[in-house]
Amino acid sequence: MFSLPAYPSPDYLTLAGLACGAVLLDFWLGEPRRWHPLVGFGWLASRLEKRLNPLSRQPLRGQYISGIVGVLLLVLPVLIAVVLLMQVSVWLALALHVYCLYFAIGQRSLRQHGLAVYQALLAGQFKQAQLATSYMVSRDVEAIEPVSATIESVLENGNDSVFGALFWFFVAGGPGALAYRLVNTLDAMWGYKTPRYFYFGWAAARLDDVLNYIPARLTAITYALLGHTRLAWQSWRSQAPLWDSPNAGPVMSAGAGALNVQLGGRARYHGEWHERPRLGTHTPPTAEDIPRALQLVRNGMLSWLMVALLIGGLAYA
Repeated sequence: MFSLPAYPSPDYLTLAGLACGAVLLDFWLGEPRRWHPLVGFGWLASRLEKRLNPLSRQPLRGQYISGIVGVLLLVLPVLIAVVLLMQVSVWLALALHVYCLYFAIGQRSLRQHGLAVYQALLAGQFKQAQLATSYMVSRDVEAIEPVSATIESVLENGNDSVFGALFWFFVAGGPGALAYRLVNTLDAMWGYKTPRYFYFGWAAARLDDVLNYIPARLTAITYALLGHTRLAWQSWRSQAPLWDSPNAGPVMSAGAGALNVQLGGRARYHGEWHERPRLGTHTPPTAEDIPRALQLVRNGMLSWLMVALLIGGLAYA
């Protein structure tokens, strides 16, 4: 018999088993349709940002400090509460580990959004496909090219909502996955290079970059190993440095190469066209590449779980 400490984590084999349980919950339930915790967290983040970042103070460099304070006020109390609850009993700790990862991971939701675009395209409903894609990306709806935009979102969110959460769960259990997801959410809300958020959102954006540095490269390796490996390595090596995000570059270039498609290029955000580098190969993506991208993410997730169980079994033996 072995004892299970409440925190930071149970033994590694049990932690891998808990990860499988959280993934099964996500397969079964998906994201909560009502009372989603992230909706409440986003509401709090929006209210706090309005108090710490009033329009009258834009764009003062002192907003750096306000942004740091905002991140700490939103993330630390939640983490402290979870860790304290984990001290109550082993069984509550195990349940919280599973729930935190279930809360952080979003593979089923990603698949549902991607398939909604794919099914609209199959039905010849281009406008509906653009609308469905707009739920995944922040581009102007009428200018969206749904196929490439959806594949880009699937590949990038494969890291943000699947592999990143799994990585930090294996490093620090449920609290690690929870912290990662909360910071990732703040980056999505505040991490824009606009006058309002340029300084205030700096802390959330940089912290998200740090937390994603290793997971993004592990995600890129995963895509490469499960797809067209040689093309993925070539794309990663030559194209990732050209992308404006240090983490999205490796993920999306390796993913595009793994699928043997071309991504990137011109896109319109908030009324302005942006010329982005081309990623991957010279093969234009088609609607059929959307389920291929989704399958690449799912196969990668299952591979990570199998490796974690294997490592846990060897460590336990």
